[in-house]
Amino acid sequence: MQKTLKNNIVQHNPTECTKSLPHVRDALHILGGKWKLPIIFALGFGNKRFTEMLREIKGITAKMLSKELKDLETNELVNRIVHNTRPVTVEYELSDYGMSLRKVLEELNSWGKKHRMKLITQVNKEETK
Repeated sequence: MQKTLKNNIVQHNPTECTKSLPHVRDALHILGGKWKLPIIFALGFGNKRFTEMLREIKGITAKMLSKELKDLETNELVNRIVHNTRPVTVEYELSDYGMSLRKVLEELNSWGKKHRMKLITQVNKEETK
């Protein structure tokens, strides 16, 4: 049974919490780390070649991008498409399963914008003191 507290915070009973935590851990195991969500987010804007992602995702190395793409492929979130061209062209796309993360990414993006504005506002207040 849920109980709504002030500020619209919902309190769950301990049993519900205990049942939910493994699901969160599973998600974090697959999506955790510094680079997986930015890669998924970048692919949400369309198919990309490896070098495009290297340019767009600031700070990631080629070795790390390669490793993370392989992990995302293994977990069926990303598809690797090999085009029969000379030289061979390889693109990456979100799989249908990967697309199921769009709402999560939209919410993270929204929260991240709000959080950044909060921090900027705090810094500006401190500077004007």
